[in-house]
Amino acid sequence: MEICRAVDASCDRRLQAKYKHAMFVIDRTLALYRPDEVAFSFNGGKDSTVLLHLLRAGCAALKSKLSLPADAEDRIRTIYFEGPDAFPEIDSFTYETAQEYNLELEVLRQDFKSGLEALLKNKPIKAIFLGTRIGDPNAVGQEQFSPSSTGWPPFMRVNPILDWSYRDVWAFLLACKVPYCKLYDQGYTSIGSVHDTVPNEALYIDSSVEKDCPELGLSRKKAYKPAYLLRDGRLERAGRLRKQPRKDYQGPGVANGVENTDTQANVDTLYAASVLSVGDELLRGDMDDQMGTFLSKELFSLGWTVTRRAVVPNDIDAVAEEIEQRSSASDIVLVCGGVGPLHCDVTLGGVAKAFGVRLAPDEEFEEYLRQLVGDNCAGDQNAMARLPEGITELLHHKRLSIPVIKCRNVFVLS
Repeated sequence: MEICRAVDASCDRRLQAKYKHAMFVIDRTLALYRPDEVAFSFNGGKDSTVLLHLLRAGCAALKSKLSLPADAEDRIRTIYFEGPDAFPEIDSFTYETAQEYNLELEVLRQDFKSGLEALLKNKPIKAIFLGTRIGDPNAVGQEQFSPSSTGWPPFMRVNPILDWSYRDVWAFLLACKVPYCKLYDQGYTSIGSVHDTVPNEALYIDSSVEKDCPELGLSRKKAYKPAYLLRDGRLERAGRLRKQPRKDYQGPGVANGVENTDTQANVDTLYAASVLSVGDELLRGDMDDQMGTFLSKELFSLGWTVTRRAVVPNDIDAVAEEIEQRSSASDIVLVCGGVGPLHCDVTLGGVAKAFGVRLAPDEEFEEYLRQLVGDNCAGDQNAMARLPEGITELLHHKRLSIPVIKCRNVFVLS
């Protein structure tokens, strides 16, 4: 119950709301399934650490509700997938945590899918608590309760913190003063394997900054601030290395770039682009399509061929139909207009419909909006922060205050 009291004492209304909803999901799960039908997937990271303590609080609340003795058995089976590429610090923290909180830890040394198949075959489980958050790559299409995907063993995925942001996670860990993996104090903000994870450069400290931050307890030997000091949640995964492209791959940026002066090479490797402008004001003639003209000229100068330019009304179905046709016929589709705070700004909804996905809150994009408008940002209620789920990548540029929204081969200029 100390977890509940710590959250109440934090005076953080956002955290309290997130906590209340997560506890509802946990309480509902424990009402639907028997203890032996439920498991918890723990990986030693910050998100699963939050979920661990939410589950502890949920079990305590359930015992109080049922008037069970405090020492009544309430352990939930905990699964840990131990891999050869895991950080030693993650392994150590996981085993120390299991001992500290008396977790019924089952270690699996297989990949996630194979391990689950073996586990469910020997000990049937109907639901698994996961620390998945909406920004995670594997969160596509998931809700708080989501059946496992086709081809996987059948079980219910339970995601109590699906709608939590990076700042929510750290607000909880710091308010409750619970231990977490020490890598987060060394500048790591999102931890994968030892091969694809490095400290976050956004937390790098040079010597001049170190001298001015004695209150943080930072020594000159420490090159990075702790993860909870990351001010910009959209940079959470900045320490996760991207996979390198194949050496034999030559993308359009190379084949059709200005450095390619071979005329025949340009002819042989022409790439097709479509330019779509969204807006009733363009169709009425109230405004000229200056952006469409500009984009066509720029593309042509880079060696691209523009196969279609179109002006589309402020209508989701019209936008979706045009994007669906052009995305399959062109190498890239550039879209401008219809993105903003008005009810008639339907471009992103049209993109989502064209690709058969939903619009979902995007924490990274929300942070960009927050940086622009400060405390006036409406947070989770901000409709502008809803992007096509699972297919969106934000492309950054030093001259852009808001990134370009890339959905597969469709680029939305926001």
